[in-house]
Amino acid sequence: MYSKRKIVHIDMDAFFASIEQKDNPSFRGKPLIVGGSPQNRGVVAACSYEARRYGIHSAMPCSKAARLCPHAIFTKPRMDRYRQISTQVMDIFRRYTSLVEPLSLDEAFLDVTSNSHNNPSASILAELIRGQIYQELQLTASAGVSFNKFLAKVASDFNKPDGLTTIPPEKALDFLAALPIRKFFGVGKVTEQKMLNLGIKTGQDLLQFKEESLMFHFGKSGSFLYNIVRAIDDRPVESSRVRKSIGSETTLSYDTKDLSEIDAILKHLAEQVGHSLTKKSVGGYTLTLKVRYQDFTTITRSQTVRSPICSPATISTILPRLVAATNIGTQKVRLLGLSISKLVGDKKGPYQLLLPFMPPDRL
Repeated sequence: MYSKRKIVHIDMDAFFASIEQKDNPSFRGKPLIVGGSPQNRGVVAACSYEARRYGIHSAMPCSKAARLCPHAIFTKPRMDRYRQISTQVMDIFRRYTSLVEPLSLDEAFLDVTSNSHNNPSASILAELIRGQIYQELQLTASAGVSFNKFLAKVASDFNKPDGLTTIPPEKALDFLAALPIRKFFGVGKVTEQKMLNLGIKTGQDLLQFKEESLMFHFGKSGSFLYNIVRAIDDRPVESSRVRKSIGSETTLSYDTKDLSEIDAILKHLAEQVGHSLTKKSVGGYTLTLKVRYQDFTTITRSQTVRSPICSPATISTILPRLVAATNIGTQKVRLLGLSISKLVGDKKGPYQLLLPFMPPDRL
């Protein structure tokens, strides 16, 4: 017996690029890339559907995107503008239900089982919401409708852009059985390749595996895979999600192993993270350093302390030990990042600050 919940997943179409085309009419109908400069080390943050026809996608180096489409237009991201529009989109969602779970600036789950319009049809509500977004913001969105989050998410990607797909209970198993494994939400390139090596090409193939076998091959996610291919997903739509970490990272304009340059960058990142912690009135117990080397190998080093980290000075006290556990200084670096996790807020009580002269291992 499936859940009687009515879940909608709405995903804005090419969100960053669509906002740029909305704000600048000269960009409309043209291959547009939001990201860094193709002459430097920029990457594609987003691109229009016109650019996607050339094989361009997010996270691709801008230099490669320029080779694929020499006449593409490049523009820098305007995150404040995207956040502003995102707030308006989320406000539209909340006119229909208070159960809205944002996943990012441009997508969210909505539980419309009970809704402010008293409309029993989730598909009609999804169409009303999409229409409202276009009417007020001149942007398009795609929607998926089903009785659980996994199916709604998969459905929203099934008919993009500007589409709506509904998967009712009686069609769920057939839909999943025919679905290529790469279309399963959460299955990335590495997992997909492992599945293909096991002969799993579609949901029907996945159904042939026992839960124990999937857990053996894929760890904890094996149990999740076992359930979702059977249309079992009991996760609720959570209107308030707890942030798990606060961080900042940067891709260097050129590879370097110069310690003075790296120290300056890490100090800047520490200041950014510290500012975010202060702004949100939180601290965290774990500091993580992320390093990507010239050959694209990426490593992380973490340390957990007994008192919350809540300032740049605290971060700088712990950081040398993490840096010493990397190849910084001997191997060229292309990306650096810092993040604080295991967050706690003011409600947890006063902090005992980590003073610069207190070694982390004595806290």
